[in-house]
Amino acid sequence: MSVTRRLWLWPVSILVSFPIGGLIADLVVDGVDSVGAALTAGLITGAIIGAAQWLALRPWLSWVWIPATVVGMVVGLVAGAALVDYGIDRADLALMGAVNGLGVGVMQAVVLARHQIPGAFWWAVANPPAWALGWFVSSYVISRNIDERFPIFGASGDIVYGLLTWLLLAVLLRAAPEARGTAATAAQ
Repeated sequence: MSVTRRLWLWPVSILVSFPIGGLIADLVVDGVDSVGAALTAGLITGAIIGAAQWLALRPWLSWVWIPATVVGMVVGLVAGAALVDYGIDRADLALMGAVNGLGVGVMQAVVLARHQIPGAFWWAVANPPAWALGWFVSSYVISRNIDERFPIFGASGDIVYGLLTWLLLAVLLRAAPEARGTAATAAQ
């Protein structure tokens, strides 16, 4: 199956996992307003997002994508939320998103590099602005309940993030046709 034909699952994984992960985390922590809440929300959200993304990427990558996403989400959310002092205005959300995207992007880029995906560095570079943009777009849509301090941006931001990263993944994975067998080899 070609990269393009298989990769259609990526935006679907984003549209499903971000809201579900965010909702479950929000039900558990009731808003990211402390280090403990950010840590717990990052664990829950990262696990759900990482698992869904890995299902879309498993022909090319090993299951290590999941714990890498969890670590990146925890570090990124804890650092980003604390950096903005748990603020919820648009600038705070965009900065928190950029820091969160940096954490997730770097950890996931390590996995891409481990699987010898050319240009994995660009994944780490692209994620901070994509996450910031996701939060910025969502801040206009969920403005009435933004004070609930969700751990992840909403569906409107998911669409933006999913499309931007989908394009980059298509380029990265198309440049590495041999990566298809890498996941099976790395899992052994």
